[in-house]
Amino acid sequence: MARQTKITLDESTRKELLVWSKSTKMEYRYVLRSKLILMRSEGKTYDEIQRHLDITRPVVAKWIKRFQEKGIEGLFDLKRSGKPAKYSDADVAKVLKLAVSKPPGGYTNWSQRRLAKEAGMSQWKVNQILKEQNLKPHKVEYWCGKSPDPEFESKMLNIVGLYLNPPENALVLCVDEKTQIQALDRTQPQLPLTYGKPKRQTATYKRNGTVSLIAALSVHDGEITANTMKKNNADNFLKFLKKIDRKYTNTKLHIIVDNLAIHKHKKIKDWLKGKRKIQLHFTPTYSSWLNQIEIWFNILSRDVLKGGVWKSRKQLVDQLLEYIKTYNETRAKPFEWTYNGRSKNS
Repeated sequence: MARQTKITLDESTRKELLVWSKSTKMEYRYVLRSKLILMRSEGKTYDEIQRHLDITRPVVAKWIKRFQEKGIEGLFDLKRSGKPAKYSDADVAKVLKLAVSKPPGGYTNWSQRRLAKEAGMSQWKVNQILKEQNLKPHKVEYWCGKSPDPEFESKMLNIVGLYLNPPENALVLCVDEKTQIQALDRTQPQLPLTYGKPKRQTATYKRNGTVSLIAALSVHDGEITANTMKKNNADNFLKFLKKIDRKYTNTKLHIIVDNLAIHKHKKIKDWLKGKRKIQLHFTPTYSSWLNQIEIWFNILSRDVLKGGVWKSRKQLVDQLLEYIKTYNETRAKPFEWTYNGRSKNS
């Protein structure tokens, strides 16, 4: 029997191979080769590796030998001779320069077809260049920009502290408004969901008015308190605060709101002077995402507003209030805290 080569891994190489072996994005051949090397380093025989990975013995011997000679680099396929690339360095530079520039003609983003036309080459060639350079001019990603609020950290810690460690004998409420909800009706009757076909609506519609919703989420039990209103102004915000005050008697209230001007209106400040049990906490500038009611508004949009059809403003109001009642009776619960303090790329 041929001698079976031993493999000893240093810690950094082992860690890198472990990452490879668990990757869901690498090509499977590299995942397989990393598992092969790891198994051999653990003392598994060629036959054991062959059976476990369902590969042939020559394949096992080949990649162990390549790894012994070149380390991790040896696990990559060798470059093959073949037909030379049809594009030059000048072609690459031209496509890259165009891809990172603003397209003419009023367009916001480049498509591969328009890039190819502008560069004077085939769409296939542009596709290959972009793929090799990992450029995706058709895609846009979003992130939360840094808040310019000089008190961001203290305000953020205050709000997160209310979520994680609320004061004793106190209630934490998240309050915000969802404005200009349109009562849209379609110009033709909606076609129902059938086998193989989704629910269908005409692209044309008519407007039957708008509704604004103001809502409070009780952070630690998930209950929703809400009012519909025609206008989002200080008077309606004050009316809602009074409703909360009556609902939660003899309880100190910590209410989280954003920096909308109506939340800081003189009428609100004057009323709060006589309400020592109520304290407003403002999210940092451009950081309304810290307010948990935004999560619930997203649930509302998905469950009720998306694809909705209403013959009148009243019909929309009735459905919103019915949904809130059902939500409180069947689904209300605190949102689970899952963030571990690390970004997904760390």
